[in-house]
Amino acid sequence: MTTTKKTTKQADVMKPVEDAVAAGKETVEQFVKVGTDAATKNYEQAVAMTKEQVEKASESMFKNYDEMTEISKENVDAVVAFNTKLAKGYEELSKELVSFTQAAFESQVAATKAMMGAKSLREVIDLQNEMTKSQFDKVMAESAKITEMSVKVANEAYEPLQARVNLTVEKMMKPVAA
Repeated sequence: MTTTKKTTKQADVMKPVEDAVAAGKETVEQFVKVGTDAATKNYEQAVAMTKEQVEKASESMFKNYDEMTEISKENVDAVVAFNTKLAKGYEELSKELVSFTQAAFESQVAATKAMMGAKSLREVIDLQNEMTKSQFDKVMAESAKITEMSVKVANEAYEPLQARVNLTVEKMMKPVAA
């Protein structure tokens, strides 16, 4: 009977921590989803824009097949570079999230052990408060780090596509200016 009461008290003590961890996890998952959705949308726009530019260019400005083939090849290379950088970036983000989750779990286990060894309710409450604050701080720091990494991945991944768009626009403007 005392085991049941002790387990219930432990569950009650752990509930806010579990809620905080769940909220942090949900925040990170939402952030990753928003980032992925934005990256997908931007990727689709870039591909559509590139396709549109290539179609316009092929109709009006490219005079020979060799030039068209070269530009198409370079566009495909840019898309491949984009996908490669994006995949590597997502891999790094995934590793970071797994590492953070593992560290949070280990921290949770250590905190639970410390609470189990507490000699008074006051000590349990103090440990609970300390652990909750620590976990919150870690989640906020990790969220900032993930945000920073996501922005870096997006910027680096879009560089090849942006370069191709700039070059295509530049080539299209030359015949107009002439």
